[in-house]
Amino acid sequence: MRLIFGLALNLAVALLPTATWAGAQHYEPLADSVRAGLHAAIADRAAPEPQFPSIQEKVNWLTEMSARLTRRMPDREARLDFLKTVYYEAKRAGLDPQMVLGLIQVESGFKKYSVSSAGARGYMQVMPFWVRLIGHKDSNLFHMRTNLRFGCTILRHYLDIENGDLYRALGRYNGSLGKPEYPGMVRGAWEKQWSWGPQVIGPR
Repeated sequence: MRLIFGLALNLAVALLPTATWAGAQHYEPLADSVRAGLHAAIADRAAPEPQFPSIQEKVNWLTEMSARLTRRMPDREARLDFLKTVYYEAKRAGLDPQMVLGLIQVESGFKKYSVSSAGARGYMQVMPFWVRLIGHKDSNLFHMRTNLRFGCTILRHYLDIENGDLYRALGRYNGSLGKPEYPGMVRGAWEKQWSWGPQVIGPR
């Protein structure tokens, strides 16, 4: 597994400047209890103000990530709002915010209104069937916070299914389970573009 991830990472680094791999999660029937849990995770409307270990770490993280994102998202206010929401929703789902940034880079290239050939939408390329499964009729996958909340919740769901195996969870997220290219792309973006502190992710 480590060898496969390493080979995929080398490929990812070569492709990162131009490629995006839009997602196409596959519909899988959900148990009623799972659907209810995911619906509750989506429905919670707590204020998205991220909680950092300290004010200094918050300033440092936002300053550093903002600088890295400037070229892709020139408007400073919109950029900071996006980063704070990514941090909040990622932490809420038990994910590394930098990994989520890497996934967004690969999935949509940070394009809010990106639509894949399969119909996946927004920053995290969420398939519309998720709205029917766990959302409500007013869920707008082009709305920044809605898209990030759905995307992080879905990835957490896949991680739980795969017992913390990020390689397989990313494959499920992209609809390419068992193939190394997409997990390698995300890992490459995460490590080469967005790394910050320890990168630990797994079961909650």
